[in-house]
Amino acid sequence: MTPPICTNVVRVTSMGAAVSPSPAARPDDGDVLRAAVREVHAQSGMSVVFAGPVLASPAGTAIRIGELLGARTTHLRDLDVRVGAGLGGRVLAEGRPAGVEDYSGSLDITHEYDGPVLAEGLCTVAAVPVVVAGRPRAVVYAASRERGSVGDRVRDALARSARRMASELAIRDEVDRRVARLTATPADDQPARWEEVRAVHAELRLAAQDAADEVLRSRLLDACTRLAALGAAPDARPATVHLSARELDVLAQVALGCSNRDAAERLSLRPETVKSYLSAAMTKLDAHTRLEAVVHARRLGLLP
Repeated sequence: MTPPICTNVVRVTSMGAAVSPSPAARPDDGDVLRAAVREVHAQSGMSVVFAGPVLASPAGTAIRIGELLGARTTHLRDLDVRVGAGLGGRVLAEGRPAGVEDYSGSLDITHEYDGPVLAEGLCTVAAVPVVVAGRPRAVVYAASRERGSVGDRVRDALARSARRMASELAIRDEVDRRVARLTATPADDQPARWEEVRAVHAELRLAAQDAADEVLRSRLLDACTRLAALGAAPDARPATVHLSARELDVLAQVALGCSNRDAAERLSLRPETVKSYLSAAMTKLDAHTRLEAVVHARRLGLLP
């Protein structure tokens, strides 16, 4: 069922993302890459996992290896892998996963990087691109020092990690894009743009509620927190009021002008339950009306 539409509405250091800085500082995308490396290392059974963002420079597009787990040397760190060269360059050029069972003897790749790869003792290597909106943003590798086939366990671990990372980067890009539009909007159009930001915030909270993946849910809620911080008063101190996730969900819908019944339908709750969450939020915010609760929450940076 399509959720009801409610009316009467009471920066960037990113992985290849071409967006402008915003007041809500984008988290370092390196944390997503580190999480992907840890995840693949834990789930693939491969002894060495490494990754790097796709960077553009005067010398051309390349992967810069920056995250490593299980490495015994530093030969791979900060290595620039250009498009079409080696396994990673092939993956970057083709936009799809690939693997080799004997890196040094493989006829399917070029061998510009045999020096650092073999110095690390790697033999079996697989790699997957992280693609966002049709554009590669990073490459993640899983490798072993023993010769063997790249099995389903390795391929599945790399694929899951790449999907999760792409989803997170897409969310961050969209938040930055919308915030950049907001900050570039003339003052007389700001109210309409703010309502768009608030609608996106509420939709992200709904998406987090439906996400089965705990990591993805956490990242969606992190994006919500960044959006909410935009609404804080310039002189506001860090919020001392703690609202539960459900209280924030309800208040975000109320801020869009939803009735208790509409909010209940959107959140898959009973209207009585929504009323209870709203009452609890109002008490914590020392508010006497729904509107007052929304205003207080925005001033504290709990809602955008």
